[in-house]
Amino acid sequence: MKWQQIPLGSIQANCYIIERQDRSCLVFDPGGEGKKLINLLNKRGLKPIAILLTHAHFDHIGAVDEVRNFYKIPVYVHKQEEKWLSDPSLNCSQFFTMIEPIQASSADHVINHEGPMTVGDFTLHVYHTPGHSPGSVSYYFAEDGIVISGDALFQGSIGRTDLPGGNQQELLKSIHDKLLTLPEETYVLSGHGPVTTIGEEMDSNPFLNGF
Repeated sequence: MKWQQIPLGSIQANCYIIERQDRSCLVFDPGGEGKKLINLLNKRGLKPIAILLTHAHFDHIGAVDEVRNFYKIPVYVHKQEEKWLSDPSLNCSQFFTMIEPIQASSADHVINHEGPMTVGDFTLHVYHTPGHSPGSVSYYFAEDGIVISGDALFQGSIGRTDLPGGNQQELLKSIHDKLLTLPEETYVLSGHGPVTTIGEEMDSNPFLNGF
């Protein structure tokens, strides 16, 4: 499979496109600029089959409805954040004056388990990785050696934990118990910033040293 990182929206959250040879694709975290994302997908001849959210903060859901409605595809979110899409106080959009409050429609599918998940012809593994937010999840593609970590783990950093529902110790435990158990060569596709690897973060991430 191929993947592409597309920073979108006012905070440039990373949207990811994971595509198969048949041009079907999954869209992860369409955070804003829906028309730009749709134009890119159409220009490349890709056929989205679903939107998967790592979590439901405003900068990761801003274009959910626009993309969902254009392609008539379902949206997946963790059960602990199923109400966040439509509530600006929960998705935190009401706290940032540079954007309009976001009230997206409810998700079509609620993720309520860890483990293997199949979406169309895509097979992935879901890890519940709370701490940045209660319903944060990471999506691992074992055969391709990539994990989409949302705002759990960044290059040289970790997600902020000062928003409602955040907890730094819980986040560190999620990273240690779930993400750092993946092969060191696994590429980490983070919610903001550049791509890194599990091994690089184990060696040099100051937030993980000594945990």
